[in-house]
Amino acid sequence: MYAFTFERPSAQADAVKLAKAGGKPLAGGQTLLASMKLRLASPEQLVDLGAVKELAGIRKDGNSLVIGAMTRHADVAESQDVQAAIPALAALAGGIGDKQVRAMGTIGGSLANNDPAADYPAAALALGATIVTTEREIPADDYFQGLFATALEEGELITAVRFPIPKRAAYMKFRQPASLFALIGVFVAQTDGGVRVAVTGGGNGVFRHAALEQALGKSFTPEAAAGVSTDASELNGDLHGSAEYRAHLVGVMAQRAVAKALA
Repeated sequence: MYAFTFERPSAQADAVKLAKAGGKPLAGGQTLLASMKLRLASPEQLVDLGAVKELAGIRKDGNSLVIGAMTRHADVAESQDVQAAIPALAALAGGIGDKQVRAMGTIGGSLANNDPAADYPAAALALGATIVTTEREIPADDYFQGLFATALEEGELITAVRFPIPKRAAYMKFRQPASLFALIGVFVAQTDGGVRVAVTGGGNGVFRHAALEQALGKSFTPEAAAGVSTDASELNGDLHGSAEYRAHLVGVMAQRAVAKALA
């Protein structure tokens, strides 16, 4: 490692002040610390958010579920409120990484990093979530902006995520064996406003699949999903799987997700 200063504020206001002054927020550290070890990131100051208690917690608010940014993956997976309101979200959290990652990683850290193969972005986009920050509220459709890119501005911190409770939803992913990230992950949600489908792991960031949404809006069945093809030219390929293979997986995971949502 290299020399840097470390701050651990206990109040949100102090954390915001440090972040605005150039400090790098540290949530679960599952990406940032690894990046620092590899010299891919070299912040001069870390601002550990772990002691800011107001940033963690889960509560039901009307027809929405509000999850604090510093809530750990394991807590989301094990929450009775999440399991009752959006079981697909609890299942997604329980399938992230391994036990150590789930014990340390946070929902806010995942969404702020916006890894193109991460799971939470698919849930946020498919459920039409709202990302609440220290400055504003950002609809998921406006929040994700490509490879590791979000609408967050310098010094702006995620405080919570508000998930509307859907009629039914499910998430299925084909895991990359080494990292356990999604080679392809598909989250489907049937809501009062229609069907939303989000795909992660396939491109330069999470995206909505318009053709699947249209087909499933007419008939929310695995058969309807099976009739939709995905353009491989819009996906990425690498040593783990070609773009054509990923395009095939989108259809398979979508069918499985719909079947799971209907079960």
